[in-house]
Amino acid sequence: MQPDQNTAQNFFSKLGIDLRLLGMIGALAVLCIMFDLITGGRFLTPRNLFNLSVQTASVAVMATGMVFVIVTRNIDLSVGSLLGFIGMAAAAIQVHVLPDIVGLGHWSIWIIAAVFAVLMGAVIGAMQGWIIGYLTVPAFIVTLGGFLVYRGAMWWITQGQTVAPLDPSFRLMGGGADGTLGETLSWIFGLVASIAAVGLILASRRRKASHGFTVKPVWAEGILIALAAGLILGYVWIMNSYKIAKGALPRIAEARGVEMVDGLVLNHGVAIPVIILLGVTIVMTLVSTRTRFGRYVYATGGNPEAAELSGINTRLLTVKVFSLMGALTGISAIIASARLGAVDVGLGTLDELRVIAAAVIGGTALSGGFGTIYGAVIGALIMQTLQSGMASVGVDAPLQSIVVGMVLVFAVYIDIVYRRKTGA
Repeated sequence: MQPDQNTAQNFFSKLGIDLRLLGMIGALAVLCIMFDLITGGRFLTPRNLFNLSVQTASVAVMATGMVFVIVTRNIDLSVGSLLGFIGMAAAAIQVHVLPDIVGLGHWSIWIIAAVFAVLMGAVIGAMQGWIIGYLTVPAFIVTLGGFLVYRGAMWWITQGQTVAPLDPSFRLMGGGADGTLGETLSWIFGLVASIAAVGLILASRRRKASHGFTVKPVWAEGILIALAAGLILGYVWIMNSYKIAKGALPRIAEARGVEMVDGLVLNHGVAIPVIILLGVTIVMTLVSTRTRFGRYVYATGGNPEAAELSGINTRLLTVKVFSLMGALTGISAIIASARLGAVDVGLGTLDELRVIAAAVIGGTALSGGFGTIYGAVIGALIMQTLQSGMASVGVDAPLQSIVVGMVLVFAVYIDIVYRRKTGA
């Protein structure tokens, strides 16, 4: 090994950054730069990055749950169809049911629809988990059956008709010009998030030091703090640089309480789906690293027999994992249907493949026992960047599918090679 390689490895080792994470970030950067050059600078614009982040949110939320499913040596092929089923059911109750009960345009409609979507997903997921865990039917078969059942049930709810328009407040959770924090709140969010990130880094350092563990050098902590705050504030700045179209300006100005004058310029800010994704990512990370449930998930995936002998109820754990996956699918259904403003029978088509691909590209081992939440989110962003970039340069949809399939196989191969070399 060359001296320069040793120096680079020591540098990243002291920073505590996983080489796999660096590889994913590097791949994402290469894709963004490549598509930006091909499109003549149109890819890395505030408008495209805003749309990219919103489009990624739905798949990324489900990918965080798929990490737990795959870590426990299972698979869920039903999430795309389940998303469509939940989205159609939630749309139907807010368009056809709730107006007759609470009144048309009532403020509670979006809350009831959102809670219904999450609970519906959790119950269906728990049912699938019970069949897998207690009836010992393979997850592949159970979720493949769900894939067919939920897509058919989605059509049955409205006989294939599109449900629209959705409640205006509900649609805010899908992003768009209305579904953002606005400039001021976005900066406040960025500052709060930056302070929180710095606080978490320092708290982790103090906790390690108090237990006698080796801590990073001060300069390494400083670099990580600067990177965390810089990325957060940089993202907010980009989102606050995306101007609202003139056609939507009067409506947005009225909603934000701004006087409409000649020459008024308003910007989008951070989209609500991104806030939802961030919240889910933080919660799922804490669950995976700081709770007994998270430890049981990884222990079961690493060695199911040993986990069961140690007293872990692996059957009940399977029910909980699939129930969590269903609840997260419900959240994704809210984002996806709200973003479109209507629900048709095509909602969620092939999303199960995108979600599994995001988790695998993010480093989740198909053999079980290993996977990270942040890796799945980055994997989802890589997948969406690849698809969005190909669409922006005019690549036909069939060829896009071919490329995505090849990337997925290549990502799994790289993961296998990495594990062999590192002994992971």
